[in-house]
Amino acid sequence: MDKIQRKIWNENHKRLKEIIEKQEHHVEAIQLFLSQHALLHSASIGHPPDQVTMEDELLNDICEATFRQYPVKTPDTQNSIAWHIWHVTRIEDMTMNILIANDQQVLTTDNWLEKLNIPFEHSGNDMSEEELTSLSANIDYNSLRAYRTAVGKRTQEVISNVRSGQFQQPICASKINRLFADKAVSPNSKWLADYWSKKTIAGIVLMPGTRHIFLHHNKCLRIKKKYQKKVNHESVQN
Repeated sequence: MDKIQRKIWNENHKRLKEIIEKQEHHVEAIQLFLSQHALLHSASIGHPPDQVTMEDELLNDICEATFRQYPVKTPDTQNSIAWHIWHVTRIEDMTMNILIANDQQVLTTDNWLEKLNIPFEHSGNDMSEEELTSLSANIDYNSLRAYRTAVGKRTQEVISNVRSGQFQQPICASKINRLFADKAVSPNSKWLADYWSKKTIAGIVLMPGTRHIFLHHNKCLRIKKKYQKKVNHESVQN
């Protein structure tokens, strides 16, 4: 996605925000979400054939050193690209499948934690430096991308099945409690669950489901621009 495409994405997100709770625009809101969301995942999720998705722009040609670099020195984050991709995927998984669908998380199917080669089930908020270092060094790249694709496809199913009027519904307390029972949110990150508890389903769709990913991808692209350039320069010198 170039600057013009990012501008269009932001304009479409504003449109989604305007119409998502209006029942007369329900079908349009669903279709707009599916398109916006697909542009944040790999091409396997489904997107216009003439446009590169943000995820593919970020990850298709990334080198391992750039992917795992921790800490990074950028104005808005010190966390690795590996952490950012895992974090947005976990947040998407738990919010779409627990808070909206009241269903099983993708993470708990198909031995994903074992494949990912990490012990962390939660959102990744409030992690220690030791935990961040461990995740950045050990998470399996191919499994992370496969898990992300599985989550993205499931999200498309969940939102496609939202009924007219459902976007206006608040997030009920039982679903918030499930976040802790399912170890999706750590006790140290209670603030995150409290934040979501004040949202409607529309609010969950507009941030964790779309804009949250967009913002983190932008951070990752800035990291990649800085560190991949450095790695390529060092390779030429050697």
